[in-house]
Amino acid sequence: MPTQSPFLSEEMRTQAVGLQSEPLVLEVEKGAIIRFAQAIEDPNPLWNDEAAARQSRHGGMIAPPTFLRSAPVQRPELPFPVPFEKLLDGGSEWEYFQPVCAGDRITLSTTMESLNERSGRLGAMLFIVYATEYTNQDGQQVAIQRNTIIRY
Repeated sequence: MPTQSPFLSEEMRTQAVGLQSEPLVLEVEKGAIIRFAQAIEDPNPLWNDEAAARQSRHGGMIAPPTFLRSAPVQRPELPFPVPFEKLLDGGSEWEYFQPVCAGDRITLSTTMESLNERSGRLGAMLFIVYATEYTNQDGQQVAIQRNTIIRY
């Protein structure tokens, strides 16, 4: 089996790592929280029943943690052509810091955190890790998502 020369150079990695997308703003409305909770069939009153949620320590409706997964994400593009046509979602890791409440304005911005090349059964693969930071209108970080995209 012939060995394939590496595609990714240190210069390319330096050009790409740290690139950021333009920030997006997500207006979190009560109806969207309820519809999302219904779609995932989660009956928790914190995200289904405003009267019950008002009695909680949150003082109102909050979104299920997975609600942020439904937000549109823009990823920064690689600043060079890539010879890999196929794309695979390598999974996500989430960290949560604050609840997302009805009425919040969540700003999200995605940064290319790392870029590495590996060889596998399918040949050369490019692993790109994006970190998306979610911040509320008070400047509080509510969550971080790290998503791995595999190009091959």
